[in-house]
Amino acid sequence: MTGKLGPEALAAVLAATGADDAAVDVGPAYGEDAAAIDLAGTESTLVVAADPLSLAADAVGELAVHVACNDVAASGADPRWLTHTLFLPDDDPDRRQTVAEQVDATARELGVAIVGGHTEVLPSLERPLCSMTALGTTDRFVSSGGAAPGDRLLLTKGAGIEATAILATDFRERCAEAGVSAATLDSAAGFLDEVSVVPDATAARDAASAMHDPTEGGLLTALVETASASGTVLAVERDRVPVRPETRACCDALGVDPLATFGSGALLSAVPPERVDEATDALADAGIAVGEIGEVRAAGGRDDVEGPVVLGYFF
Repeated sequence: MTGKLGPEALAAVLAATGADDAAVDVGPAYGEDAAAIDLAGTESTLVVAADPLSLAADAVGELAVHVACNDVAASGADPRWLTHTLFLPDDDPDRRQTVAEQVDATARELGVAIVGGHTEVLPSLERPLCSMTALGTTDRFVSSGGAAPGDRLLLTKGAGIEATAILATDFRERCAEAGVSAATLDSAAGFLDEVSVVPDATAARDAASAMHDPTEGGLLTALVETASASGTVLAVERDRVPVRPETRACCDALGVDPLATFGSGALLSAVPPERVDEATDALADAGIAVGEIGEVRAAGGRDDVEGPVVLGYFF
């Protein structure tokens, strides 16, 4: 099996938390992608998130930086520092240099400093694996578990942004063989420039009660994780989820559900109804497209969900 562990298996892993520490405000939990650590004597919270990336061979360094920083940003913090652990399948100097340059350029673009890490050759790998730990500070931690009944669910940009870029680069020939035009693939490959949600989170965080960054497992998994963390039901109209034409073309070509594949580039936010305009205006001012895709409801039976709801998660 590859991919994320299921909730039960993950719970067994997360139960091992080491020594108790009163400074840990938010620790490991299903649905939470970042930890919150109280910085004694200050009004700041240290936010820490870790993520590996291996499937995007052509841009693994760039995506690895974004994926880690996205989790920190989606928790209401400004990413500031990164540690970079790199495992390489061989000692090819060109491959090593390419990954290093991607990491360096992307971190500089985000204003994030690489402060440490580890590099080694692991011949059992087929492609490079980057594991990043991102850190940042905030005076207001925004957790996935903050979603409350009545909140509206907003999604920036669209589902499957990261997957679209991967399919159009690493799997370009297969997409072309399935009938996706060269122009569409060229446009889709450009989605790599949109996988950061740091600007999205910066714009939405003041109004949001919860934010979550869809990554592996896509929007569907992000919805499940947010519902689980907040103890709520998320009622979502599938037809209202924005899916770009390039995403639809690439995903249809290879039989991929755009809502259930790599989703970096989109930010899922739960926002109180009276603050939706504030959030959408801030995102518009930042030049970021956003759509309202559903709402948060109190946990209960399936009879609680009415209307044209296609996706409902019940915990």
